[in-house]
Amino acid sequence: MKLMLNRFAIVIAIILVVTGCSNQKNNTPKNIIIFIGDGMGYNHVNITSYFQHGELGKQVYDSFPVKLGMSTFMIGGEIYNPDSVWANFNFVKKKPTDSAASGTAIATGSKTNKAKLSVDTLNNKLNTILDIAENFGKSTGVVSTVPFSNATPAAFVAHNESRYNYKEIAKEMIIESKVDVIMGGGNPLFNPDGTPIKSTNERFVGEKEAYDMNVGDNSSTKFEEKIFNYVGGREVWNLLNDGSVGADADNDGVNDPWQLIQDRSLFQKYAKGETPKRVIGVFKSGQSTQVERNDSLENEMPFSAPLNEEIPTLAEMTLAAINILNNNSNGFVIMAEGGAIDWVAHNNLLNRTIEEQIDFNKAIEAACNWVETNSSWNETLIIVTADHETGYLVGPGSNVKVNDSDVDLWKPIGNNGKGKLPSVEWFSKDHTNSLVPFYAKGTGSSKFLDVIKGNDDVRGNYIDNSDIGNVIKLLLK
Repeated sequence: MKLMLNRFAIVIAIILVVTGCSNQKNNTPKNIIIFIGDGMGYNHVNITSYFQHGELGKQVYDSFPVKLGMSTFMIGGEIYNPDSVWANFNFVKKKPTDSAASGTAIATGSKTNKAKLSVDTLNNKLNTILDIAENFGKSTGVVSTVPFSNATPAAFVAHNESRYNYKEIAKEMIIESKVDVIMGGGNPLFNPDGTPIKSTNERFVGEKEAYDMNVGDNSSTKFEEKIFNYVGGREVWNLLNDGSVGADADNDGVNDPWQLIQDRSLFQKYAKGETPKRVIGVFKSGQSTQVERNDSLENEMPFSAPLNEEIPTLAEMTLAAINILNNNSNGFVIMAEGGAIDWVAHNNLLNRTIEEQIDFNKAIEAACNWVETNSSWNETLIIVTADHETGYLVGPGSNVKVNDSDVDLWKPIGNNGKGKLPSVEWFSKDHTNSLVPFYAKGTGSSKFLDVIKGNDDVRGNYIDNSDIGNVIKLLLK
């Protein structure tokens, strides 16, 4: 009898060990795909849902099992306080974060000051989740609809005291990093509207240039210096064209040069089948994908101005990047950004905001289809979130006086039906400290429910942006 009990105990112990290993495996994603809608708040999602579907809850991520809010404050900013937010209409305008600080928090799990990229307040280097993933033998990449050396993609790869040091940032990403895929804009041979540059005397066009390039007086800056900054300078661009630059990405002691692609057809081609080992894609725009193409009036419908067919969509870039990274049997980690949602929201452009949000949504749909066709939710984790909200987008008639007394009100977006512009009101041309949405699906997604920071009366439970980096670090280990 004693022998039987001992054998039974051993069997139970084996079952527990196997079950424990299985649970541990199920919480360890092979692949991690992070989507960041730069500037995307709850109402950016809502206006697009109304336009696309005539109702809410129809986006692919609306059905994700983990849905939370997320705070975005930076060091030196205003800490999120639900009571203060919903008592004072202007509270979220106080010292909002920027994409560099928030991107750093997401990428590293550590807060930092405004404009810093994956360094702490003393400019000490912070390891990103891509750094750590590479140490575990995974492939890594970043994709964006804006220049690849801009704040959000840069925060996952580079380490710099200022997001505006584009040349230094791009050089680190191209020459020193171990990432396997980089895709974005900033092509020095094209204007921001996607037209080819005719000569070195032709200057950038577009009202965002001074802001984005942080150069102040454009007349005092040489054209050549500006157009090559996003790609690390003319010398680095020439090396990319020659196929002769790139660090050792797989630790085999041999450098792995980048293959540069610019044509949309190549982005599309690499979404399936065989691919080069390492790809940098710089699409044919001096800055973003579509927002600076031939303009349409603000009150016109989304897509009333024809799209530039020479430029890939975020979905096409994301699928190409995933296909390249999926060559690694150890899996991959990728960040894909809808970067221009922020740009158009800064200008309170409703039609363009919907355009960019739709492009972002389609990329997420494509990635979910990839998981279900080529992988599974048991081995892949998808996260959808934002770095901050831009534009303070709410419904019309918000923040008004009622019965001659000061009563702050937040009105809902007006739904005018599918295919029609919703009714909105913008209250800022800057970022805010509002909570942003967070969605997660796949293995390990439940871990975010363990790091809830608080409850908001309107948005419900919320985490902090730094929790993303910290949870992913635990999942990778």
